[in-house]
Amino acid sequence: MATIVMSGPQNTTLDGVIQDPDGQEGWEHGGWFVEHGGDDLLAWSQIALEEANAAAAWLLGRRSYDFFAKRWEPRDGELADRLRTIPKYVVSSTLRDPGWTNTTVLGGDAVKAVTRLKEQLDGEIVIPASHQLGRTLLEHGLVDEVRLVVFPVVLGAGERFFAAGGSVMPMRLTGTRTVGDGLVLLTYQLAGPGSSGPRS
Repeated sequence: MATIVMSGPQNTTLDGVIQDPDGQEGWEHGGWFVEHGGDDLLAWSQIALEEANAAAAWLLGRRSYDFFAKRWEPRDGELADRLRTIPKYVVSSTLRDPGWTNTTVLGGDAVKAVTRLKEQLDGEIVIPASHQLGRTLLEHGLVDEVRLVVFPVVLGAGERFFAAGGSVMPMRLTGTRTVGDGLVLLTYQLAGPGSSGPRS
């Protein structure tokens, strides 16, 4: 059975904001990934490559699939090559003909489809940036680990990684790693009641 990890790595500000990291959405606080990542993004890229090389598969929602395919499919380099070859699974009811190589569409009920996938594969299934899909899977006890790269900025507004009004989810810190000089990679495992089954 596989382990499902929310990462990719998942980037967040100190106050948990994940919205518009590259500024492409036109949000007033967008672009914080480059602005506050600076020279540390070289070390961040190494983390992303290490994680992609170790993953058995990527699991994405439709919007995240479109985002990554548009940016990485035409690129060259070690990470781009790995992302082309890694098996990719997209949870979508509308995607019919994915253009990115090694992509499989999971239709129907997302929770049932991912449960089957988790039972069929071994190793790590990484969910990169697909926070809406990730939240659903967290609520149903399918996520085993969360990895966050924290950027040194407080934005005070914007969409958060964990949405307001969600369930209580105890987690256990299992790793910390400095990325460059100013970023921190935090690794948490789900802990406590409900960590291996649906949450109420």
